Amino acid sequence: EVQLVDSGGGLVQPGGSLRLSCAASGFTFRAYALYWVREAPGKGRERVSAINSGGDSTYYADYVKGRFTISRDNAKNTLYLQLNSLKTEDTAMYYCASDYTGVFSVGPSHEYKYWGQGTQVSVSS
Repeated sequence: EVQLVDSGGGLVQPGGSLRLSCAASGFTFRAYALYWVREAPGKGRERVSAINSGGDSTYYADYVKGRFTISRDNAKNTLYLQLNSLKTEDTAMYYCASDYTGVFSVGPSHEYKYWGQGTQVSVSS
């Protein structure tokens, strides 16, 4: 059974930090590009960041560049997202998702193969 288990969310004040994790099982984790996607009420789904299968190529949406860092540990089958300098507008449910290949896509509409269950990030004073 394929599983992506997201964790690490919480309530944090503006300017604070969190580290999200996504633990994978049931598929060949190291073969797939991975994403962090977020969804906030009334804002739709946003692709925040992506990383290729080898971990040597990354993508960040403009609104998180310089604040978020994506990484992966293929030996541990785990994806991470370090969130620094958090803003109230970062409040959302964050999901990890996998691609169908080892290369990520930044096209406007993209299908994801597997999804995590999400972890809530809330930024508020």
